[in-house]
Amino acid sequence: MLRKVTRLTTDFRPIILAGGSGTRFWPRSRKARAKQVLALDGERSMIQRTVDRLAPLASPESCWVITNDLLSETICGQLDVIPEDQVVCEPAARNTAPAAGLAAFLIERLAPNAVLGMFPADHVIADEPLFLEVIERAVALAAAGENMVVLGVKPTRPETGYGYIETGSELREGVLRVRRFTEKPNQERAEEFVAAGNYHWNSGIFIWSARTLANAIREHLPDTAPLLEEIAAAYGQPNFREVFAELYPKCENISVDYAILEPRSAKGEHRSQLYCLPANFGWNDLGSWAALYEHQLELRANTDKHANVSESAGSLALDAHGNYVYSPKKFVALVGIRDLVVVETDDAILITTRHHSQEVGKIVKELAANGRKELI
Repeated sequence: MLRKVTRLTTDFRPIILAGGSGTRFWPRSRKARAKQVLALDGERSMIQRTVDRLAPLASPESCWVITNDLLSETICGQLDVIPEDQVVCEPAARNTAPAAGLAAFLIERLAPNAVLGMFPADHVIADEPLFLEVIERAVALAAAGENMVVLGVKPTRPETGYGYIETGSELREGVLRVRRFTEKPNQERAEEFVAAGNYHWNSGIFIWSARTLANAIREHLPDTAPLLEEIAAAYGQPNFREVFAELYPKCENISVDYAILEPRSAKGEHRSQLYCLPANFGWNDLGSWAALYEHQLELRANTDKHANVSESAGSLALDAHGNYVYSPKKFVALVGIRDLVVVETDDAILITTRHHSQEVGKIVKELAANGRKELI
């Protein structure tokens, strides 16, 4: 649960990005029940755990959440310690750059020197004490100037689903200058990056001051910045929702990586003021059913001696290996199968292989195309 803030003297304000359409963990996740509000890794939901782990560094009153109308009621219920007016609901999905930029413009008006931490709502951190230490160092670096800090994860495989950070020389021990960002390379390039040894996965966790990020939005998204500034100026006014609904959909639909980090890194590692802190604290973005299977296997949670993971009312496995099953209300028997994913909810059953679990989102698109809105 939430703990007393004791560690930071800097004005630190976590911004939790909690949009999302609930596709990768279908059928458990839906538009109004996306991954971040599910308890995939224990009793607490993903977003509750995100706020919990930040509690030693920031009070609930200093946290902001950027989400959407479909999830806001659930999120406010799960995060009743955060002021409700700091759960901001996007009227349209516009990716992470407008969401992060809006937070920067809102807080710049109140406390321009405050340091913002951008945190996805649905990641897993194994070593939370080390996580807090790294965040403390990142906050100190961001507060020292116009610095932008990204946390990089040492790659364990040539993953094509992540962005990569190429690092250069050391600013000092444990702080690496950034040469460039590369979004989701093909298999051949991913293998080259891992072999090179100076690449990190982009964790999606960024630390910068409100003024630094606001100025970066002004520089790199000159058409979007005035819209966000006008929305921020209306915050707290009676016409805020009207202004928000009118202007936000006009913002460019683009990620922080493409909008800010890539053009900033093009200035060169000694001029960009971009820095990478290695994040060796057991990061996992739980991006698919296969990733959840691997995470639970590593923790030895709900696992048998044949590497089957079963979240069910009981299970029996005969000549079955490497399967993931979710069926909390029923006993499950596995016979002669290998590497499957089986997920049962009240109204749907998913059957796929672990290898193909990244493609679950295609099912949601097909259901939408066929008018099956009740299933998405």
